[in-house]
Amino acid sequence: MTSRPLRGVIAAVPTPLRPGMLQPDPERFTKLCRQVLDAGCDGLNLCGTTGEAASFSVEQRMALMSAAAARLPLDRCIVGTGAASVADALALTRRAADLGFAGALLLPPFYYPGIDVAGLLRFFAPIVEATAATPIPLYLYNVPADSKVAYTREFVTALRERFGPERIAGLKDASGVTPSAIELAQAWPDFDVFPSDEACLPDARAGRFAGCISASAAVSAPYCRKAWIDGDAAALDTANRLRAVVSRRGLIAGVRAVCAELFGDASYAEPMPPLLPLPPQERQALMAEYRAVQAGR
Repeated sequence: MTSRPLRGVIAAVPTPLRPGMLQPDPERFTKLCRQVLDAGCDGLNLCGTTGEAASFSVEQRMALMSAAAARLPLDRCIVGTGAASVADALALTRRAADLGFAGALLLPPFYYPGIDVAGLLRFFAPIVEATAATPIPLYLYNVPADSKVAYTREFVTALRERFGPERIAGLKDASGVTPSAIELAQAWPDFDVFPSDEACLPDARAGRFAGCISASAAVSAPYCRKAWIDGDAAALDTANRLRAVVSRRGLIAGVRAVCAELFGDASYAEPMPPLLPLPPQERQALMAEYRAVQAGR
């Protein structure tokens, strides 16, 4: 069984594309991941919503996973393996297990709304069973605004009872510090809940949560680290203000634009269709606001 070292500030990172091509660039991808780690994050969430995994094929996602396995510390990486197809989710999760990722982050089966506990268990069972020989910890990705399916306490209880807490390790709650996230965090001492906003870090330091999995942490890592390690209130305020600036024009486009500027690679700013990059004037305005927050204005 893979250990569960994931704690603290985990950045959900974008996926750079090959310039002029609608396909991921594994070399630039791992370079960006290393840059974000070096900036101060405790870990990385690869191939998630910010990484636009749903816009890539299974083969493309596996190529990114293999590149990460060759160049990154996988004990600090959780990888999104969710898909609408159970066969795709199973193949991606099994690959993540074989490579040795610290965890697999699973969306619910999206598109069909109103799926009940029995339906979710029917979807998850073959994925858990297919990775029994290499039992990677599974983290649930609760993002009902996009998936139209919520991970409820009833479902998490049923899943843990059927497959055991060793396999069902925790949850990312993309709706933030919600009552449901607090309830799940308090339900089991070995169930790690990560809200998707660094504003939760004081609660995480107090033991309520395991940390955060945040897209904006990729561009505010030094401040998030001070808030997590030292409880620095001023650093947390700066991180929160940077998140507000970056998300104002769309979180994915904003994070991409700032990554391009901070890390010196214009290709980082280009998303996959159907998403659009920020126009040059908006990128300039975004960076002016970002720099003003950094300067304490």
